[in-house]
Amino acid sequence: MNKKKVYPYWFLIIPLILYGVFFLLPSILGIFYSFTDWNARSMGEVSFVGLQNYIEIFTSDKNYLSGIGHTLMFTIVSNIVKLVPALFLAIMLQEGLKGKNFYRTILYLPSILPFVIIGITFKSVLNYDNGLLNGFLDMVHLGFLKQKWLSDLNVVWGSVIGVDAWRGIGYVMTIFVAGLGAIPKTYYEAAQIDGASFWQRLKSITLPMLTGSIMINLVFGITYGLKVFDIIYVLTNGGPGHATEVVTTYSYQLYADGAYGMSTAFNTVLLILTAIAGIFVVKMMSKKEVQQ
Repeated sequence: MNKKKVYPYWFLIIPLILYGVFFLLPSILGIFYSFTDWNARSMGEVSFVGLQNYIEIFTSDKNYLSGIGHTLMFTIVSNIVKLVPALFLAIMLQEGLKGKNFYRTILYLPSILPFVIIGITFKSVLNYDNGLLNGFLDMVHLGFLKQKWLSDLNVVWGSVIGVDAWRGIGYVMTIFVAGLGAIPKTYYEAAQIDGASFWQRLKSITLPMLTGSIMINLVFGITYGLKVFDIIYVLTNGGPGHATEVVTTYSYQLYADGAYGMSTAFNTVLLILTAIAGIFVVKMMSKKEVQQ
C-alpha cells in the first residue's frame, strides 16, 4: 500500500450528502418544530410559539422536569456501576488467569443481546409472584428479602440499573481489556521490583495509562444513559406512576399523543444535554492525557 497516496476530495461528497440528509437535516427540522405548536390536529397549519414548549417542560406540573432529573441520575449511577466492576474484571482477566478468553466471552455476551429480549426476560425474572429471583429467595429460606422489584418505588431504580449493568459491564470491560493490553509490562515489572502494592500500581500506572479507554467508556456511557429508552420502556414503561420516566419515554408518549412540537422540544433538550456532557468529558480527559 502506498502510504503517501492522497484520495481526491470528491470522495467525501457522498458521505457528506448522506450525513446531511439523514442526520443534519432531521436535526435542524426537529429544532425548528420544537418552537411550534405542531400536533396531530394542526392539519398542516403550524404556528410559531417561540419558547412556549420549553417553558412548559421546565414549569409544568406534569413531571417533565422529574424526567430530566431521572435521566441525569440514571446516566451518572449507571456509569459508576458499570465502570468500576468492569475495570477490576478487566484487570483480573488480564492477569494470567486460566481460561480467561472463555470468561471474557461469557461476560461480553449479554451486551450483544437485544434490549427487548433482555427486558422481557428480566421482567419475568423479577416478577413478585412467580419470578425466578423471589422463588430462589424462598427456596434458600430468605423470603424476607423478597421485593416487588419493578413496582416498589424504593427498589425499582435499583432493579433497572442492575439489569442495565448486567447487560453493559462486559462491553465496558472489553474496552478496558484492550487498553490494558497496550500498557508495556515493563512498567509493572519495575514497580514490583520497587515494592509497589496493587493499589499503588493501579494509581500510578494503570489509571493514567487507561485515560483513553476511560474517556471512550465515559463518552459512550453518557450518550447511552441520556438516550436510554428500550430497557426502561420494556421493564417498567416509566412506572410505577412516573417513577422511572426519562426524557425519551416522555418524548415517545408525547409523540404518540400527537403533541409533535413538545416531543421535538424534549428531543432538543436531550441533544443539548448530550452535547454538553460529551464536550465536557472529552475536554476533561484530554487535559489529563496531556499531563501524563
